Amino acid sequence: MNLSYLKLTSMLLLLVSSLLAQGQAQSIETDKAHILVLGSFHLANHNKDMFNVQADDMLAPKRQAEIAAFVESLKAFQPTKIAVEAAVGQPELNQKYRQYLAGKYTPTADEIEQIGFRLAKELGHTQLYPINVMADFPFEAVQDFAKKNGKEALLNHTLEQAPRQVEKISDTLKNGTVGDVLRYMNQEEEIRKDQALYMTFARFAGNGEYPGPDLLTAWYGRNARIFGNLRNAIDSPTDRVLVIYGAGHAYWLERDVLDSDDLILDRLADYVH
Repeated sequence: MNLSYLKLTSMLLLLVSSLLAQGQAQSIETDKAHILVLGSFHLANHNKDMFNVQADDMLAPKRQAEIAAFVESLKAFQPTKIAVEAAVGQPELNQKYRQYLAGKYTPTADEIEQIGFRLAKELGHTQLYPINVMADFPFEAVQDFAKKNGKEALLNHTLEQAPRQVEKISDTLKNGTVGDVLRYMNQEEEIRKDQALYMTFARFAGNGEYPGPDLLTAWYGRNARIFGNLRNAIDSPTDRVLVIYGAGHAYWLERDVLDSDDLILDRLADYVH
């Protein structure tokens, strides 16, 4: 066996090994569950947040047509599961969904039912995944600290920003469609602005007191628990999970996905234009 033949054989083996390694790397890269977080305003006006968009009647024919069109566009993501802002472990969500599938339940205006139920039915899903958990939001401690430390003007300025953001959303809804509002709210820049408003609370600290950072800790802690519940709903790298949640949660849920080696974050703009 001559030297040239051995060199050629060695080169071919190295090439094959390299290609196999690349193929394995690509397989590992693509074997990741996909997550799309849909940050929403609360279509049913439950007014549970500090600042709330006041939506008109989402059950009116015009809005129903808009929601149906938006749901149709969401199919491009091809979700295999839909996770929603309902209490983890509670059976009522899927009891209602099964009744809805049987034609025995009329959906309320809530986004879980208007978007989640509708899309799940059209995709043939047998259930939705409730992942919500509640936690304290210790805002009163921030107010007390601001009063004691001459930071009431800063707190008032901070609180003035949220209604302006809500007003922009309300104007978009008034002059456009439900889809227009959801596309606007889920822009990366809008999600970042919402988080920046939360981060202002870090300024309410001093003299050994940390009510602002404590509030942020509680808020992140709640979202981390929600993310833990989301992780429990993922049992395959082929899962594609649509998460329907109040928009205030979008930043941390997306951040947690981005920081997870085995997940890929998709965004609404990738599928809905």
